[in-house]
Order: sequence, then C-alpha cells, then structure tokens
Amino acid sequence: MRSSRFTSLRRSGPDMPGSRSHSSLAVASAMAPAAAMVLLLVLAACTAERSGNSGSAPAGDSSPPATAGTAVIAPVEHGTLFVSNEGDNTLSVVDAATDSVIGTVPVGNRPRGMAVSLDGKTVYVALGRDNAVGVVDVASRTMTDKIPCGTDPEQVALSLDGKTLYVSNEEIAMATAVDVATKKTIFSVPVGKEPEGVLVTPDGQKVYVTNESSSSVTVLNAKTGKQRAQFPVGARPRFVVFSRDGSKAVVTSEQGGSVTIVDLPKDVPLKTVPVGDSTKPTGVAISHDGLTAYFANGRANRVSIFSIAAMMVTDTIPVGQRPWGVALTSDGNILYTADGRSNQVSEVDVIHKHVVRTIKVGERPYGVVIVGG
Repeated sequence: MRSSRFTSLRRSGPDMPGSRSHSSLAVASAMAPAAAMVLLLVLAACTAERSGNSGSAPAGDSSPPATAGTAVIAPVEHGTLFVSNEGDNTLSVVDAATDSVIGTVPVGNRPRGMAVSLDGKTVYVALGRDNAVGVVDVASRTMTDKIPCGTDPEQVALSLDGKTLYVSNEEIAMATAVDVATKKTIFSVPVGKEPEGVLVTPDGQKVYVTNESSSSVTVLNAKTGKQRAQFPVGARPRFVVFSRDGSKAVVTSEQGGSVTIVDLPKDVPLKTVPVGDSTKPTGVAISHDGLTAYFANGRANRVSIFSIAAMMVTDTIPVGQRPWGVALTSDGNILYTADGRSNQVSEVDVIHKHVVRTIKVGERPYGVVIVGG
C-alpha cells in the first residue's frame, strides 16, 4: 500500500519528553536511594509511553518522521474500484492499493451508471440495452442477477435503507423505482426529456433527476414518485451531487458549459455559473466539507476544481480523453476519472493538482465507484 494518500494531520510540538525526564531526575537525586530508584523506574515507563505518541513513526511505518512544525499524514485504506465499460460490456475491477486491474466482470449490454450497497457487498449497474440493473457480487466478482427496471436505464441510485433502486429511463423520459428484494416496480413516472443523472438526497426523502433535452431537474418524492418540483438549469444537464450536510446540490450541464448550485432543502437554484466555452461539465463529486466540487470536463479532457463559496473555477487538471464519471476517495485527496476515449482511469491528486498515474481498463469507460475506500 502506498503512503501517499492521507486522512489526518499530526503535529509534533516543542515539548519533547526528554526535558521533563531530566528535571525529574534532579529531584530524584535528593531522595533516599530506594525511593529514587522507584521514581526512576516510573519515569522511564512514562517517558517510553510518551515517546510512542510524540509524532515519530512506529516501527514498520513508512510515513516520514515528524519534525517541529511539519505535518505528518497517515495512509488510509484504499479499497477497490469498479469501472463500467460500455464499449465491451464489462466492469473492470481495480485494486486501488496497487492501481492494477485484478478482475473483469462480464455484465449485460451497455453498462453505465453504478451504485454501491450500504454494506459494500454489491455493485448495481444500469444495463441500458438490457432494460435492467445488473447485480454484481463484490467478493466473487460475478454478476449474480438482473433486476428489470424499464426501458433504457442510464444511471442508478439506491435508497438510504438499501431496499429500493431508482433509475433514469432515458429513451422513454421516465424515472422508475424498483423493490430490490421482490424486483417489483414501485413507481414509474414521467420526468423531463432524456433523463440521465439520478440521486437520492441525504435525508432519503427526495430523488433528483437531470433531464438532458429539457435542460431541467425534476424532484420526486422518494416513496411515491410524485413530483415535488422542477426547475431549469444549464443546457444538457448530466450529473447531480449533494453536499453531505444536505444544504446544496451541484448540477453539471455539458452543453451549457455551466454548473448550477441549488438550495437543496428548498429545491431552488441559487445560481447557474458559466465555467468556460470549452468546458463540458459531466461527472461531479463534492469534498466532504462541502466547500469544493470536482467535475470532469468531457471533451475538454480535464478536471475542474470549483469553489462553491466563491462560485468559480479555481484550477484545472489535464486528464485523459473524454472523462465522464468520477469518484472521490474517503480521505478527499484522490479523484478517479473514467476517461472514455482513452480507455483508462486517471488517478488525480486534487491536493497537489496533478495526475499520479493512469490505469488501463476496458473499452469506453463511463463510470467509476469505490468500494471500501
């Protein structure tokens, strides 16, 4: 496992245990020999215990040692990537610790959007030409079932309790909810034209659907499918993502070259922000603090870093050709992009703003999800 990806900061202070031990020894020398010996043994044990927590690396730890004023960051568990390859009808399985493909899962026709079960044991993948969602067992890396979900599913989302799947049915302009256990349709309702993005809000009460040809977002009641709201965004909206605190949504619009920030509790767009004529926003992720969005730029072959507070792009990072879906690691330091025309995944260090490496996958990768990382 590499030590280049990190979660938390530790700082070593100027108060090192040695200075305290020496001053205590001066006191001990004035005591009776037996008492002094007892005190010395106690102090030695305390000093050893404090040294183990002083910021220096333990044995076997490849992290650099701490020095005064220097941040030392501990490595995290990396997990496994699943990449949907719509060109060859497979999922590539990537060990994120070694950045190597460790398996290929044949699935149905035109795999695109994916969702991961709450326990991390199952990946659900929309199979556009099979009119179904494929059920992939993570442990065995095999597709174990298909769940019918209406015509031409584009993306898929999962309810907070893991019992309901939601899909956007692009060709028929519908959104469908299906019971995972019984495979029965709960509802199938009209939305805008060519729906693509679909996602359940953090409170589990609503489903957002982006409508490409209508340049709008439809908001549904997650239990009944009843429309709660619909509002305009930029041209050809592709993906939507929510901040963890449930305060905002970010919608990317490819043809409009824009990003729309939405007041999530009110289902009201706050502002649609142009991000450049050559920018084609697609897949998007939000930092865990809710301050930054990272989105792929499709035909512009790059990733943009967008400040939600300032409502502006602050930086861009070149990646492969036609990046589409993205996934952010649990530590918020690495963004993976599915580079559709390069047949690869780019591993992007968003802290230092460069591509660490690329990983060859199947043909025309569309989406990427992280399991256990």
